[in-house]
Amino acid sequence: MNAVDASSHYTQPTEAEVLPSLLVVIIDTNPFAWDALQSTLPISQALANILLFINAHLAFSQANKVAVIASHTKSAKLLYPPPPPSSSSSGPQSGISGRPLNLVDRLGLSKDGADGTGSGAASNGGSTAASTPGPSGPDDHLNRNSSLPPQTVIPADPERDANKYRQFRIVEDQVTTSVRSLLAETTEDSLAGTNMTMMAGALSLALTYIHRLTMPLEETTLSGTLQAGGGVAPPAEGSKKDDSEMTMNARIVVISVSGDLAEQYIPIMNCIFAAQRKKIPIDICKIAGDTVFLQQASDATNGVYMNLREPRGFLQYLMMGFLPDQTSRKHLVLPTQVNVDFRAACFCHKRVVDIGFVCSICLSIFCSPPDGALCTTCGTKLDVTTLGHGGKPAVLVTKKKKKKRKADAVAGGNGESIDAR
Repeated sequence: MNAVDASSHYTQPTEAEVLPSLLVVIIDTNPFAWDALQSTLPISQALANILLFINAHLAFSQANKVAVIASHTKSAKLLYPPPPPSSSSSGPQSGISGRPLNLVDRLGLSKDGADGTGSGAASNGGSTAASTPGPSGPDDHLNRNSSLPPQTVIPADPERDANKYRQFRIVEDQVTTSVRSLLAETTEDSLAGTNMTMMAGALSLALTYIHRLTMPLEETTLSGTLQAGGGVAPPAEGSKKDDSEMTMNARIVVISVSGDLAEQYIPIMNCIFAAQRKKIPIDICKIAGDTVFLQQASDATNGVYMNLREPRGFLQYLMMGFLPDQTSRKHLVLPTQVNVDFRAACFCHKRVVDIGFVCSICLSIFCSPPDGALCTTCGTKLDVTTLGHGGKPAVLVTKKKKKKRKADAVAGGNGESIDAR
């Protein structure tokens, strides 16, 4: 077709065609938050909208890639692509204890109704449809009067489904199965003592996956490049590559439903600085709750922050605000946040403060002077003598300048008044 078309601009790839796009979606799977949103936006409907959003991203280019990470209460798990099987994960998990909560049925993620395919009967290992007695139908006499073997239900294979694009089907099945497995493993003991989500761990996992997938594929060491024979070749002069050089455009989309994350202030800020250095935008889709640090993450990395006013239009928000990649965003007017909350969390009580005390050595933040006037991070002796007896920062009150009054002077004796300055 290229010879017939004879257009030279089709054969010259542009920068956008050379660099595919990598989308990493972080789903907040906090059971407490989704249980509160059950009447407005169930997790089953939200998951279906997220899968449509992922399919739209994959449909733009065959070279596009996607990864899905779950930010759970005490852990972060890679949902897609599935991690390689290990010998330790083949048996039952010994760390899970406590009474199961049956979150799969409670949150509406049952196997027959989660993805709308109704493939629950097909996953029983090839059970026969004629082995279970049932009501006789119009075609029942065909099975009684013929000597044909009973009809066997073939298990659903995502690679052989002709009604859907193969990559779409693989991603949908893997993500849905992983979410069901994650919620089924959640017990009462695993939720005790916390109602927060492990967002810092999910961001760290996303950044490490992006770094492994987007950086140039070279087996290097600190001293040189590994050779085929096992030796190490010294690095060539001028062969050092920039840290920002990547093989594809990567971005992170966070679907957040939890509230404040003050206890994860330090690791989240470290992830923000790492993403800022690698030029990886972090997009925040805030369905419920309010977090200060996710606003700062979006602002520092030039991402998109949207607080959904109507969660029922979740799919439209995803398609219109978060689908364009870095190349397309140069030609679009993106939604921006006017007011960004730049408050920080104290290192002592993990609370977001407006006014605090900062160590001059390690820049640690405290809501009140620490005990013994010693920094709990670096051990530096802090000078708190200027704070007074109450331990509060001294506020200097500036005196207001009095305005000069105008003096009326009577000039001569004719009663005329003049302004004396």
